Amino acid sequence: MARVLVTRRLPDGGLDPLVAAGHEILQRADDAPYTPDELRAAVAGVDAVVCLLTDRIDATVLDAASRLRVVGNVAVGYDNVDVAAAHARGIAVCNTPGVLDETTADLAFSLMLAAARLTSEAERDLRAARWTGWSITQYLGRDVHGATLGLIGYGRIGRAVARRATGFGMSVLHHTRTDTGEPGWVGDLHRLLADSDVVSLHVPLHDATYHLIGPAELAAMRPTAVLVNTARGPVVDEAALAAALTEGRIFAAGLDVFEREPEVHPGLLAAPRTVLLPHVGSASVATRTRMARLACSGAVAVLAGESPPNLVTV
Repeated sequence: MARVLVTRRLPDGGLDPLVAAGHEILQRADDAPYTPDELRAAVAGVDAVVCLLTDRIDATVLDAASRLRVVGNVAVGYDNVDVAAAHARGIAVCNTPGVLDETTADLAFSLMLAAARLTSEAERDLRAARWTGWSITQYLGRDVHGATLGLIGYGRIGRAVARRATGFGMSVLHHTRTDTGEPGWVGDLHRLLADSDVVSLHVPLHDATYHLIGPAELAAMRPTAVLVNTARGPVVDEAALAAALTEGRIFAAGLDVFEREPEVHPGLLAAPRTVLLPHVGSASVATRTRMARLACSGAVAVLAGESPPNLVTV
């Protein structure tokens, strides 16, 4: 029997693989996040950690865990885990690929629609009793049907968004670092930005994608364009985006992720034509439960001496 630290409360049933394997589960009674110092103390003497994307598993945490064999990250992205440091110490890292693609794509498309059609702005006015009656010139948004969608990143989630776009009669372009060999690939990022009515981001966060969308990229976009981000917050320069929205250099934005969560740049909070959500891309009961089970299953497999399919190998 191994000792497994679970850093936060998981959806009902999420711990089932650990329970079935008979491992000892260590959890706080409440759902308070660990501070860095508390996390370093908590990992001492455990064989596995199941954590969330809000837990920073860096070299100092790994050094404090003398028995640690595996980190199960309940997220598909793993920028919160120092994977290189883990591998150097012989510690496996697992994530949750595949299970959240469709749910996150649903959310990306809903942000696209809400931002383009100004639905949040219209609802705010209605709730605040600022709506005084129908007018033909009120809340004039941009059509999504028949528009050109530019996807930056073309992995599982990006492709799921592309499938949804076909139902709206959209033309779909995509940009990746290497040629996919598929129709719609655009090698030059600025060309894709200039040719798209809606730009949706689906790249992982690493050094090359930090502020991938900055002042120059926003300047390349159409003044009628909509930007959607369900990837990671630091992929977008929030100050530059807020300025572009305020100055009318792009039409609207729909964001589910932010640079310094849970903080949101005050310029974005004040900017017009923005739809801002608190990182809910994968937030359905079924998907979050599957994510938790997959991360726990990966940890169970590693503890049993096996190599699970959700092992991070980079």
